[in-house]
Amino acid sequence: MKYDTRLCWLPFLGDTVKAGFTTCREMAEAELAIGLRNLGYEPPVCVLETPGEDEGYEIQETPGGLTIRGGTRGVLYGAYSLMMRLAAGQSPLTAWTAPCRSLRMLNHWDNMSGAVERGYAGRSLFFDNGKFAYDSRRLLRYGRILASVGINTVCINNVNVETPADQLITDELLPEVRKVADLLRPFGIRLLIAIDFALPMTCGLTTADPLDGSVRGWWEKQVARVYAAIPDLCGFLVKADSEFRPGPGLYCRNHAEGARPIARALAAFGGTLVWRCFVYNCQQDWRDRQTDRPKAAYETYAPLEGLFDENVILQVKYGPYDFQVREPISPLLYAMPATKKALEVQLTQEYTGHQIDLYYMLPQWQEILSDLKGAEPRYISAVSNLGNDANWTGHDLAQANLFAYGLFAWYAVVDTAAVTRWWIALTFGEDPRVEDVLLDMLLASRELYESYTAPLGLGWMVNPNGHYGPSPEGYEYSAWGTYLRADRQGIGVDRSPSGTGFVLQYPPDKAALYGDVKTCPEELILFFHRLSYTHTLPSGKTLAQHVYDTHFEGARRAEAMAERWNALEGRVPAEAFDNVRARFILQARNAREWRDVVNAYFYRYSGVADEKGRVLY
Repeated sequence: MKYDTRLCWLPFLGDTVKAGFTTCREMAEAELAIGLRNLGYEPPVCVLETPGEDEGYEIQETPGGLTIRGGTRGVLYGAYSLMMRLAAGQSPLTAWTAPCRSLRMLNHWDNMSGAVERGYAGRSLFFDNGKFAYDSRRLLRYGRILASVGINTVCINNVNVETPADQLITDELLPEVRKVADLLRPFGIRLLIAIDFALPMTCGLTTADPLDGSVRGWWEKQVARVYAAIPDLCGFLVKADSEFRPGPGLYCRNHAEGARPIARALAAFGGTLVWRCFVYNCQQDWRDRQTDRPKAAYETYAPLEGLFDENVILQVKYGPYDFQVREPISPLLYAMPATKKALEVQLTQEYTGHQIDLYYMLPQWQEILSDLKGAEPRYISAVSNLGNDANWTGHDLAQANLFAYGLFAWYAVVDTAAVTRWWIALTFGEDPRVEDVLLDMLLASRELYESYTAPLGLGWMVNPNGHYGPSPEGYEYSAWGTYLRADRQGIGVDRSPSGTGFVLQYPPDKAALYGDVKTCPEELILFFHRLSYTHTLPSGKTLAQHVYDTHFEGARRAEAMAERWNALEGRVPAEAFDNVRARFILQARNAREWRDVVNAYFYRYSGVADEKGRVLY
């Protein structure tokens, strides 16, 4: 597959990965032999392991060449760092660097059928037709891609483990899971396996009650079998009591109690239990104005501070809703300081354009860390944007998100422009014109997408189920708790202390900021407040006029972006040029549709005409 070789920011390594290695050092030396030759680098490079270290590394100049010193996995990270620096014309030298997060996870939502839930880059890399089905050569390239940016943990199956055939830790499928673990181990990657909370019942028990002795015994025996097959398994990932998935609530147990028997079975082998906090009432009556979905995770978990076992990590979505274009930081991330937490972000563009529309995520992640100010989780996870498409991510430019995620997970705070330029240089070469255009496009893409889709913190204005394209009332009368509450007087849900009180879940300074309409950031004002269409924003515009202007401007800018890309023809590889041009054409069409649907929606409710006399349909 020459196409997936040319991309993925590692073209100097070619399409061949040597197999049969068992350690990261062996892989590092083999990859250096290929890459340095192709880069034309002649001085020798020595690889030395530092006893007692794992992931850190340094690259220093020594007599006659360079030396990579690092831990057992660090030497491989150092090897890739060296080659990527050389390929981008940077100095290869770096002082000792070690990751700020020990778990840097990628969660695949792949089903055994081969379908990928919320996947926009083809089908699964691992499964098809109810069984394991993968190209081992491509999985080795996959391991190379992830290791090059320091991702060290992968969950290969969907958190929604719905059928017995999808239960990877059963005795029937464990041998196949072990083969995947063996392929990825030389890249420093450990597997995490998504499991069903009620798996004991699938395997013959009459209950999954976590306080039942037979359930505890079942988990102990099954975990022992799993670790006999994969001794270095990271652990399990669980989605419980969420969106029809079974959980401890079925037995009137809390989530700390629910996690305990699985966590303790894992602890005997050094394993970790990652427990997702995406819990809310998904059968809400739309007439119910007391229940407020964003409050659910905090209400469920904050009272359980100190009750989870030491090897449990709570995986918390960055926002209190569900990966919307714009929402505030989840208040749960500020809470439970004594409990291990992982920040969950989404690379796959479920609500942000399906890897058709451009949406670069690094600025959002930097914003999240800035807002958390010292409450940053110790671990991080991202929902994968990878599939079996020839270019891995569907949209060629969507690879920038995976590259940036790896570096962000390692360093936490990065220079956004520098990381972006590095990816551009590695992927498309060092053409200044290409760099200027792509850097501007990527850094502006989030605000551009937001301008024609999600005004002022509103979410859920998408077509139900698919989540692509506009439908302002697609979820308005549903059971999912995602309401805009628009009428002729105004729009939005009042989440201030006098409304649902959601803001009171935040630390006092944040609660005061968000709870007062005068100080609430404009980009979130309709998330926290219900306003009339004639409300004057800090910009001096009325709410309705702001919506009209941003949607017209967003559609115009989407068309201009397509024109700017067209000017790069001949400067980027033809396949990449055609792929991205086709996506930009679709994005411009999508932006026009969003403009007209959302503007018409606001106009028909408000009756407020556009000051500039444009057609609002």
